Amino acid sequence: MEFQHKPVMLKEVIGSLNIRPEGTYVDGTIGGAGHSSEIAARLSGEGKLYGFDQDAAAIEAATKRLEQYKDRVSIIRSNYSEMRERLSELGVTSVDGILLDLGVSSYQLDDAERGFTYRTDAPLDMRMDQRQSLSAKEVVNGYSESELTRILRDYGEERFARNIAKHIVAEREKHQIETTGELISIIKAAIPAKAREGGGHPAKRTFQAIRIEVNRELDVLSDSLDGMIDMLDDGGRICVITFHSLEDRIVKDTFRRNENPCTCPPSFPVCVCGKKPKGRVITRKPIVPSEEETEENPRSKSAKLRVFERKII
Repeated sequence: MEFQHKPVMLKEVIGSLNIRPEGTYVDGTIGGAGHSSEIAARLSGEGKLYGFDQDAAAIEAATKRLEQYKDRVSIIRSNYSEMRERLSELGVTSVDGILLDLGVSSYQLDDAERGFTYRTDAPLDMRMDQRQSLSAKEVVNGYSESELTRILRDYGEERFARNIAKHIVAEREKHQIETTGELISIIKAAIPAKAREGGGHPAKRTFQAIRIEVNRELDVLSDSLDGMIDMLDDGGRICVITFHSLEDRIVKDTFRRNENPCTCPPSFPVCVCGKKPKGRVITRKPIVPSEEETEENPRSKSAKLRVFERKII
């Protein structure tokens, strides 16, 4: 199966990055290189693009797609959380732009064997990095009822979290839950029939929650953004595309805090904490896909793009 992933808001991303031909850029989630190929095309021989991804299939696809730009592109198999360390090893300490596209790729969703989708029966997996040990199977069969309730509630915003967790635990006492199909049946049994009418697939929120837990997506994002902003040169920009409210909240709050880091009480006439702004938020409201794009690519519907520009004082 060929790795394909239609880049979301491509024009908006390229415009927001303010690409300089001789600049240094990082795509922290290179995927099928849809965004990266456009960035690389705008670089001169002096420019450089570093692409990160933890998925072996993505690395292979990106390498192939960026073959014509191999003189200015380096691809690294690693999570973007290790960006600073891995770039430092290559002698890179600052960059002009960073892109994170946090969506699950179409390839990952459509490849049934990866276990990301609730549309086909497949082994429970959901690992973006096949080298890691924790998979959806371990989460579903090994987490306590209270832990399952927490992740379904916090990461999936699932209102029937407690009942779904209860049903999972009851079912796995009979036998180990092995496939997405088995999990979907359990979820359906745990949600009242009336609540299953409309609102999309009943397993959508649970699958999202388990995927986030397996890949530590929210922890990785919140732990990485400040360091990425620190890596930006003066005038450099970081662009982040999110696909659900939890990610978007982390990005929005982090960008705002870096624009206005002062922790002094509002009653203080002047700032005494000494914390200086690191730049400014470019997107007061997130950029969203056009109607035309959402019709062409329905998976882009929930996407939001936020942009922060570094200003070194």
